[in-house]
Amino acid sequence: MDDINSCDDPCPIARSLAVAGDAWSILILRDAHAGLTRFDQFRKSLGIAPTMLTRRLAALAEQGLLEKRRYSERPPRDEYVLTAAGMDFLPVLFIIGAWGRQHRGDSKLVRFLDAETGTEIKAIAIDEVTGAKIGTRPIRIVNVDED
Repeated sequence: MDDINSCDDPCPIARSLAVAGDAWSILILRDAHAGLTRFDQFRKSLGIAPTMLTRRLAALAEQGLLEKRRYSERPPRDEYVLTAAGMDFLPVLFIIGAWGRQHRGDSKLVRFLDAETGTEIKAIAIDEVTGAKIGTRPIRIVNVDED
């Protein structure tokens, strides 16, 4: 799964991890959702090495989660803006955060608030078909050939 362009595993989790499965990529997406768009903003927020950040931003753009846009010609400067696929990643971030709050919340943690109401967002995953909270019912994984 090292080559993000060639994941042909039928599992959607494996395919997703091939695109955004490392901590840096997920944290870049978190920061992009917080409004960061420029290389220096990401570098300052994350404390990431410039070469690593360059690779991660390029991969996220190549995979369609971020769009690279030129905002200055002299000197040439680009920004990275969330695409529709990148925006759709927000619930994933919130579910990861909810898990972290429950199982890794030993110290003070940031809170995520609804910008309009000011209330804390407490994410849960719900099955759209049954309305059941995911994790409360047994699951079965079925190979594509067994449908």
